[in-house]
Formats: sequence, C-alpha cells, structure tokens
Amino acid sequence: MESLDRHEDYGQELLDESQLLSDPIEQFKIWLKEAEEQQIYEPNAFVLGTVDAQNHPRSRTVLLKGVDEKGFFFASNYLSRKGEALATNPHVSAVFGWYSIYRQVLIQGVAELASAKESDDYHFSRPQESQVAALSSQQSRPIESRAALDAQYERDLERFAGASPPRPEYWGGYRIVPTRIEFWKGRTSRMHDRIEFVRELNADGGFSSWSIQRLQP
Repeated sequence: MESLDRHEDYGQELLDESQLLSDPIEQFKIWLKEAEEQQIYEPNAFVLGTVDAQNHPRSRTVLLKGVDEKGFFFASNYLSRKGEALATNPHVSAVFGWYSIYRQVLIQGVAELASAKESDDYHFSRPQESQVAALSSQQSRPIESRAALDAQYERDLERFAGASPPRPEYWGGYRIVPTRIEFWKGRTSRMHDRIEFVRELNADGGFSSWSIQRLQP
C-alpha cells in the first residue's frame, strides 16, 4: 500500500464551549459567514449521506440554499437516487468541510419535503437556464451520450425561449431538520476540539432543548 501519511499542524486556535451560541443553527450561520469571508470555495457545499432501500449508503455533494430555525434547505429531483433514498429512509447526514480553516460541521437529522411554495419560490429565483435544466434532466437516469443530453437540453431551451418554465412536479426542496450538530475544530497533534449539540423528539412531535457536550477527538 502506498503511504499517504501526512502530518500537517492544524494549529492551536481553540474551540471552547463558551465561544458558541446556545442555538447551534445560529452558530452554524456564523461559521458559514466566516467561511464566506475566508473565501472558501463553495462554502455552502456539503456532503449529503443517505441510505437506500437496500441499505446501501450513498454520498454526494449538494448545495445549501437556505437555513433558518427549522433547518437546512436544499433542492433536488424527487426521482433521483437521492430522492428515492429519502422517500424510503429520510434519516440523513450532512458534512460541511471548510478544511483550509480547519473546521467542519457534522449534522444528523431527518429530511422532509419543503412546502410547494418554498419549492416554487426557490425554482423561480434560479437563472432561467437552471430552471430549464431541472425540467430537462432526468437526474440519475442513464443516457447514451453527452451529445444526447445536450440535444435534450437545447430542445427545452428553445421550447421555453427565455421564459420561465413551470416547476416540475418531480423537483423541489427538502429541509434537513437536525437532531445532532457537531462543530469540529482541528488542533495540533490531532487533539481536535469537538463540541456536539443534541436534541430529542418529544412524544408531542416537538423537540427538547439542545444539550451540549464535548467529545474526545
């Protein structure tokens, strides 16, 4: 096996519980803003993990398109591999990796469909070409060539001729409702800081307050 052993020093900047807000979603917003200020490439990109009906795990990078007190919003084709997996098992993981500043945020939760209005609002906020792409591409389905894909897309561009197409019924938003959010900060000698927020689902369908604890690296 070829060795890939590396020993980069992640620095001495600490992450202490007292530095974090009591609401981890609000704390996430601060870290996201700081990642943007550090000019991290695509700071809203995250790795979404799902498990399909055959219990096979899958991961892919998607883009965060909104965050509020309810959770983390992204969009996809409901008939894609990720859409099919989410319809079977809505439990997901999400990893935001801002590696050049030695930070990660790790999230676990449940993905639920966003409202039709939220999906419409996001669809019509996109560039017209992206709206057409959502309609034109049968995401995750095989196609014989790139030329065939491009021809399919060009036909739809011509069909709508600069107009906004309707949002396809098979495309829209999801919201990850988090139950666990971990803030990770790299430290020297791999003695990293890990601070975890956890909340439980109550019998009435609401959530308990967030609890916080430090994890060993």
